[in-house]
Amino acid sequence: MGLLNWLKSEKAAPPASPAPAQPRPSSSYMRGERSPTFMGWQPALREPAAEVRDSWQMAAARSLDAAQNSGFIAGAIDQAVANTVGNGLRLNARPDADAFGLTTKEAGDLGRRIETAFQLYSDSAIDVDAEARKTHGHLQASAFRHWLGTGEIFAGLPFFVRKGGAWATKVRLVPASRVAPRSDGTGKLVHGVRLDTYGAAMGYLFRSGSVDRIFGTETEIPARDRFGRPVVVHCFDGLPGAVRGISPLTPVLRVTRQFDQLADATLTAAIIQAVFAATIEGDAPTQDMLRALQTPQEAAKGDVAPMDAWMDATAGWYDNTKIDLGLAGKFVHLYPGQKLNFHEAKLTGGNYEPFAKFLLREVARCLGQTFESVAADWNGTTYTGARIATTEIHAVTLYRRKNILTPFCQATYEAWLEEAIDLGRVKWPGGMAAFLANRPAACKAIWRGTSKPVADDLKTAKAHEIWARLGVMTDEMIANELGVDIEDVYEQRQREMQMRREYGLPDPTFAGLAKDSGSDPADDQDAEAA
Repeated sequence: MGLLNWLKSEKAAPPASPAPAQPRPSSSYMRGERSPTFMGWQPALREPAAEVRDSWQMAAARSLDAAQNSGFIAGAIDQAVANTVGNGLRLNARPDADAFGLTTKEAGDLGRRIETAFQLYSDSAIDVDAEARKTHGHLQASAFRHWLGTGEIFAGLPFFVRKGGAWATKVRLVPASRVAPRSDGTGKLVHGVRLDTYGAAMGYLFRSGSVDRIFGTETEIPARDRFGRPVVVHCFDGLPGAVRGISPLTPVLRVTRQFDQLADATLTAAIIQAVFAATIEGDAPTQDMLRALQTPQEAAKGDVAPMDAWMDATAGWYDNTKIDLGLAGKFVHLYPGQKLNFHEAKLTGGNYEPFAKFLLREVARCLGQTFESVAADWNGTTYTGARIATTEIHAVTLYRRKNILTPFCQATYEAWLEEAIDLGRVKWPGGMAAFLANRPAACKAIWRGTSKPVADDLKTAKAHEIWARLGVMTDEMIANELGVDIEDVYEQRQREMQMRREYGLPDPTFAGLAKDSGSDPADDQDAEAA
């Protein structure tokens, strides 16, 4: 019985509840995966080539549309082209002296002869442009503008002599939309680009006659000919694995639409605010008041609308009532039982300008421009702030010159130099055979653009002078910052020196480092602003 009673008591007792599970400690990335912040954010991880292929057409169309229909975007693109391209990147030929058995002086003299001949070629639209419209500098600007809209530069290098021209090497810019967006699924043809085993571009599939897939004729053109001469120029910037580029405006396309919508909404609200409405209030209900205005004869007819009767009654009232808007500026009594109310729309919120500036800042970052330049608003900007901003943005400009424009210019230069050597217009040591055997060393060059914008030329000149006196900055380094070639500077100074002697003019005197006369007013302004 004792055992039976014990079993009954155990059966009736409720089971013990388990202890609550304690969350396991974690140190992984994105620990808040279950939070609302991450739950709706589940992007797919794909190859960059696939991402660009699926988004390129719409991104390019929207970017070009924004550039054509937004004043801020169009102006910012113009400024980006002016800062990056300017009048065109200039060639500084640097053939490798050791590769061809030349002394440093001989290589320098050869480079200057090449630069002179190429300058004549690049300044002739008949020679350099297949369409005979633009110089090489103008072609660079058009190519970079197209890159901002599509993320790519495509150009062909046809070879033919035009009447009146001296060179056969031509440049023809091709819209990126002419490249057929086809892939074969094997990785050999990706988004219109034929790749080799290692992913290098071997050819491009172009559509001629029409950009439409059905009516356009597709033609595959090799990237280089059998001698290594470039045939198709393709310049873009992208992640590893990408074979095509995409517009740098793509991340801010939504922002550009938001800016337009903000401007339209603000304008609509301002127009509505300028319009007012007037209502007449009465003590009686509307229908009763209108029917009360009818005469017995009108009520008997039944064909006179109450509103018409009311309008006739009020018109008769005001025909016999004078409204004085003269010096007194007053109204007489309205119709009995009426009150005139004016209703004005109220525009709530005064944060249009701060929010618009916030949107423009994001656009400016993608375009590689300062906010002040894009918005044309330098209000409140100090000298130090302007100097830091231009220094940071100029680094973006240099990057784009090096990786976007330089390959375009270098391909043109390589094709032209091969022709110049073949025609004997440039005397190359070892002839064409030596050039083809070591093309990279022969075509070694630097492409220079305009100098970095400075907020204060005097302060920049003082800084250069101090660095030069300390021996940590050479004349060439200073010339590079100013966007000029030191050899051109020295040659020009030598010519000017000879001209001064011929005309009996004294040589200019170069003042030493100016003594520090105290604080600079600009520095004082920055200190006050801080």
